[in-house]
Amino acid sequence: MRALTWQGTNRLSVETLPDPELINPRDVIVRVKLSSVCGSDLHLLDGYVPTMHAGDVLGHEFLGEVVEAGSGVTQFSRGDRVIAISILGCGDCQPCQRQEFSCCDNSNPNPTFTQELYGHACTGIFGYSHAFGGYAGSHATYVRVPFADVNLFKVPEGISDEKALFVSDAVPTGYYGADIADIEPGDTVAVWGCGGVGQMAIRSAYLMGAEQVIAIDRFEDRLHLARKQGGAIGLNYTQHDIHDALLSLTGGRGPDRCIDCVGMEAHSEHKLENVYDRTKQMMRLQTERGAALRQAIHSCRKGGTVSVLGVYAGFMDKFPIGAVVNKALTMKSGQQPGQRYVERIFEHIQAGELDPSYLMTHTASLEDGPQGYAMFKHKSDDCLRVVFAP
Repeated sequence: MRALTWQGTNRLSVETLPDPELINPRDVIVRVKLSSVCGSDLHLLDGYVPTMHAGDVLGHEFLGEVVEAGSGVTQFSRGDRVIAISILGCGDCQPCQRQEFSCCDNSNPNPTFTQELYGHACTGIFGYSHAFGGYAGSHATYVRVPFADVNLFKVPEGISDEKALFVSDAVPTGYYGADIADIEPGDTVAVWGCGGVGQMAIRSAYLMGAEQVIAIDRFEDRLHLARKQGGAIGLNYTQHDIHDALLSLTGGRGPDRCIDCVGMEAHSEHKLENVYDRTKQMMRLQTERGAALRQAIHSCRKGGTVSVLGVYAGFMDKFPIGAVVNKALTMKSGQQPGQRYVERIFEHIQAGELDPSYLMTHTASLEDGPQGYAMFKHKSDDCLRVVFAP
C-alpha cells in the first residue's frame, strides 16, 4: 500500500509499505476513502513529540470501508461505510465502562513513556507516535483498527462522506470541549483558535445553549468562517486587546466559559511574550507555548470554567495558577472520548443542525501529501483542512 510517512522534523515522504494484517480477533482492516490533516499533527512535524520513528504513518481522522474483520468482531462486515474515532478505547476497562474512552487502560501497548511522564499510562491514538501506542495512521491505503466494535461507527444512510469524515475527530473534539465547559443557557462562551476543532467548538456551544460565542484568532479567513458558519463574534487578536474586548462584550464580567483550541504552539500578540515562549520551547526549557491558555484564564469570569482542548505534551512556564485559585476557576481538559458522542452528532447532522463539511477547504491525492501538509502548516490559500483521498 501507499502511505504518507514521517521521516524527521518537517520531512514527510510517501512510501510503499506492506498492507496491514489482522493481529487480534477484534481487529478490522479499513480501506481509507478520506483522511484529513489535523492541527495536532503539526506538533509531530515540528519535532515536539519525541517518540516518532522514521517511517511512521501519520493521520488519525478518516472515513473508509471495511474490507476484512476479525473473528471477534460482531458489529461490522465487509462493505460497511465507517468512521473511526481517533482516540482508541478497549471497551472493557473501568474508564471505558465509565465512557471515559480517552482514558483507556488497555489500548496503548507501549505504556512506559507516558506512565513515567504523566504518572499513568495514556490511551492509544492512531498515527501519534510510539508514546501513544505506535499505531500506523490513516494517511494510507489501508489501516488496521483495533477494538473495532468500540472504535468504529457505521455512517447512516443519507449522510455524505464529506459530512461524516470529521465525526472521526474534529467534531467530537469540539463537542467534548463544549460539553465539559458546562455551558448553561444564556452563557457567553469564548473560543481561542478557529481551526477545525475551534469551528466545531463554536457550533457545539450554540447547540448546548450558549447565547453568545466569541471566536479569537489572527487569520481573517478563519474568523470569517467562524462568523458565517458558526454565528460567532470574531476578534482578531492582532487588532484588539482581547481581555478588554471580552470585558466590553460581557458587561465587564468576562466570558462564562472559555475554550482553548490552540495548544502547545500558540502565538501571542505580545512580542515579548512570543519571543520568551518560542525561545524557551526551542531550547527545550519548556515544551509548550501557553499564550492562549494564559489569556483564557486571565479573561474568564470569576467562578467560570476553562476547557482545554489544545494538545499539550509536557511542561509550561509562567502558568497563572494564582488566577485559577483566586478567581475560583474550574479547569477541565482531555482528549476526546468521541465514542460517547458519535450517535448524538450524527443526529445533529441529520436534523440539519450541524454540517462539518465546510472544514474541507482543500483535497489532494495521497501522493501530494507533503505538499498538502506544507499548505496546511503555513495556512496558504486560506487552507483550513486538507483531505487526502488514497
